[in-house]
Amino acid sequence: MTRIHKIIESNINSWFKQLDESLIQQRMHRENKPYVTISRDSGAYGITVAQMLSEYMAKKERRKDAVWAVFDKELLSKVRDEHKLPEKYEKYLGESAMPAIQDIMEDQLGVHPPHETLVRQMNETIYYLARIGYTIIVGRGGNIITRTLPKGVHVRLIGSLENRVAHMKDILNVTEKAAREYVIKEDHDRTEYIKKYFHRNIDDNSLYDLVINSDTMSLEDIVMIIGDLVLKGKGK
Repeated sequence: MTRIHKIIESNINSWFKQLDESLIQQRMHRENKPYVTISRDSGAYGITVAQMLSEYMAKKERRKDAVWAVFDKELLSKVRDEHKLPEKYEKYLGESAMPAIQDIMEDQLGVHPPHETLVRQMNETIYYLARIGYTIIVGRGGNIITRTLPKGVHVRLIGSLENRVAHMKDILNVTEKAAREYVIKEDHDRTEYIKKYFHRNIDDNSLYDLVINSDTMSLEDIVMIIGDLVLKGKGK
């Protein structure tokens, strides 16, 4: 587990400790609270921006019940807990579309439920987290799932292939060739996931409030723009 994911896990644990069931119910029945969804090209600093945004909001947010948490890979365990799924199913909750033949065969053999069932459960958990509010949801069509909910700020992070490959090369500590293959595969998997399960194009700019090029802006400026929009604009 990387340092940033350890920080995120700690952030989420703190979030749940402060959200007892009564507070959750209050939030669910009151006016919707702000939340953010982040779609990203592989290597475009999606998880870094999400964590920095959580820290930025913690400093700037004045609402007493606002505890901002990031959900990226942590969504997997949250879905498993919410839907009481066996731990072995977690590996089938990735952000990629499963081939139909493989899905049918593995369902028949009892390896896992139909992938569309798992995706639906993922979608329900994402919607639930957005309803509670003060959440930053990374990937998995969060912007599409929550499109009927107010107070959301939906962001897409993009960047040149070369810069994204260089970033992942450093993050994964692999060769440039391996990093390039990784980035291309992740981009493809995410595109197919959105296409298969939501029938949308992940690069459709109309799905987002902001499309930000991570090549041309500092991470601090990206976070400030998103955070200030939440605090002063759409998410307020």
